[in-house]
Amino acid sequence: MVRCHPTAVVSPRARIGDGVSIGPYSVIEDDVEIGEDCEIGAHVVIANGSRIGRECRIFTGAAIGNPPQDLKYRGEPTLTIIGERTTVREFVTINRGTQATGKVVVGNDCLIMAYCHIAHDCVIGDHVILSNVTQLAGHVHVGEWAVLGGVVKVHQFCAIGKHAMVGADAKIVKDVPPYALVGREPPRVEGINLVGLRRRGFPEETIRALEEFYRVVFFSGLNLRDGIARYLAEHPVVVPEVQECIDFIRRSQRGVYRYREE
Repeated sequence: MVRCHPTAVVSPRARIGDGVSIGPYSVIEDDVEIGEDCEIGAHVVIANGSRIGRECRIFTGAAIGNPPQDLKYRGEPTLTIIGERTTVREFVTINRGTQATGKVVVGNDCLIMAYCHIAHDCVIGDHVILSNVTQLAGHVHVGEWAVLGGVVKVHQFCAIGKHAMVGADAKIVKDVPPYALVGREPPRVEGINLVGLRRRGFPEETIRALEEFYRVVFFSGLNLRDGIARYLAEHPVVVPEVQECIDFIRRSQRGVYRYREE
């Protein structure tokens, strides 16, 4: 059974699962799918093209699936996809994709805090936390378990690696490598996200391998290419987490943050 406040405007064409509650003055448009047991608060707008997984919570004033703020967009049908058990707090805006990728994706078990903005064609992995007023421009990728502090701004086409942590109020214009702790102004790599990795149960041998990789590649004074070459020469066996870092650096298009700028 769907519990819908009498002031809400819900299209009969919308596909809404059992156990969903919809608060006062919310608007659910035609081409919308909402999974079972979701809670939709007051004054929420869920626009055409939105696909929301089960057990999500969407708080007051959030706007999901509105057209992107991209001058190239011409009204083509695109999607906003939100996974299961994700929480979207007050006044968050999540636009839909453009013809470039056709969708915005937010993963499972994410927490998107108040006043965040996720622009067109972004991809957010599972278990990500975006703290209050974080702003993601178009085509940003955020890896699983990453944490972005309050008022972080991320330039279009940047990538935030998995399990990374970005300190509050940072302006990110380059890629943040996986497992990194990035802070200060201008941003720089301070080390690995040691506290986060231990909280998530990473084995100590994996943490030591990541620390050694970061020591050689980011803190030895070598450029990234030479640092990776030295690390591989000294460590013929590479753990999967370190290989992920190497692959991330090699495919970066915007450059990767280091300890300090050259």
